[in-house]
Amino acid sequence: MEPYEHATQRSERRPWVVGVSGASGTPYAAAVVRGLLAAGEDVDLVVSRASRLTLLDETGISFRDAHWRDDLRQWLSLGADGKSGTFEVGDEDLARVRHWAAGDLAAGPSSGSYPVKGMLIVPASTACVAGVALGLSKDLLQRVASVTLKERRPLVVAVRETPLSGQTLRQLVALDEAGAIVLPASPAFYAGATHIQDLVDFVAGRVLDAADVPHRYYRRWKGELGGGRAPEGS
Repeated sequence: MEPYEHATQRSERRPWVVGVSGASGTPYAAAVVRGLLAAGEDVDLVVSRASRLTLLDETGISFRDAHWRDDLRQWLSLGADGKSGTFEVGDEDLARVRHWAAGDLAAGPSSGSYPVKGMLIVPASTACVAGVALGLSKDLLQRVASVTLKERRPLVVAVRETPLSGQTLRQLVALDEAGAIVLPASPAFYAGATHIQDLVDFVAGRVLDAADVPHRYYRRWKGELGGGRAPEGS
């Protein structure tokens, strides 16, 4: 059989890479991963060393390379209010996730020949923004972001910091000019938020919108004032 014929017949896995940096906002990352899986997408996950400290502080979960499936299941099941078991995470969901250690610079996504749809960095710290803007590639997360830019694939950077210094603003402009989508983790209220999870889901939904991944995370604006208010008595 000819090699080109074989290649065209093979069903190739093309995941979204989700990079989680050390900024506060680990519920945003969990919501994005849940949204990708709900849309039938495959996910390659890169959790930075700094983000593991944030995850431990915000959720009490220790993310371990050797037990990442168990830890990810626990993480994805949490609501934004920290309540365990809010979301059901099945084995079939976890089967579509591949984890790469943050220090593994020989990982699949470190090469442009590795097939991916793009990368979503959520949340993105200012240190992560600086590293990607400068092309440092000091860990796998930054390396994959650099590869994503050079291959002209979608890169969404959900920066989570306030206030922003002039230096960070210049780095965000550099990312925009390089082709990335800079998406501040800024919840909106017109969609009728009544719970912290609604605010988290709004940001996650905007990240998925930027990646052109369908979702039902929030009520979309329809040009009618007051459409986001909850009905009286609800």
